Amino acid sequence: MDHFKAHLDKFITVNDEEFASIISFFQVVKVKKKENLMLEGDVCKLKYFVLEGCLRKFFVNEKGVEQTTEFAIENWWMSDTFAFEKQMKSSFNIQSVENSKILTIDFQSQELLLEKHPIMERYFRMVYQTAYAAAEKRIRYIYEMTKEEYYVHFSTLYPWFIQRIPQYLIASFLGFTPEYLSEIRAKLRS
Repeated sequence: MDHFKAHLDKFITVNDEEFASIISFFQVVKVKKKENLMLEGDVCKLKYFVLEGCLRKFFVNEKGVEQTTEFAIENWWMSDTFAFEKQMKSSFNIQSVENSKILTIDFQSQELLLEKHPIMERYFRMVYQTAYAAAEKRIRYIYEMTKEEYYVHFSTLYPWFIQRIPQYLIASFLGFTPEYLSEIRAKLRS
């Protein structure tokens, strides 16, 4: 739990006693590689905080192709935020990319957590602001950069993704086919 405490400390200040209470609202879950945590059409019941490993969020497009929209590695959150907050069916899937250890919290537990520890409202607000800003930047990159520039930018900004995540998933996230990503990588190597 030290990872989660250190993560909280980046945004808010809680003492050990408060942290012990905060962490009691979460469950620790271990998931295997490629295990589905949520399927499209399921009510989004949980939010996930990655302690170890990697998760991805994706949907299946009209051609039957998986389109990855988000990754979460250590100290990152993942959920279908809108569906979670509204307690409605999700239009996304969430799956583990690697064997992972995660914290989960359900909607009712989160509400109780926020009631008991109002400082967590600030924490989640700051996390959401950071995530929203990152999403805004990503949208701009998609419109402004060529596909090659986008890959170079992504691989420079997140080199650990290139090392950890299978190429076909990176291609899916960037909006490429795996073959096109292979062409870009070959061109950059030459």
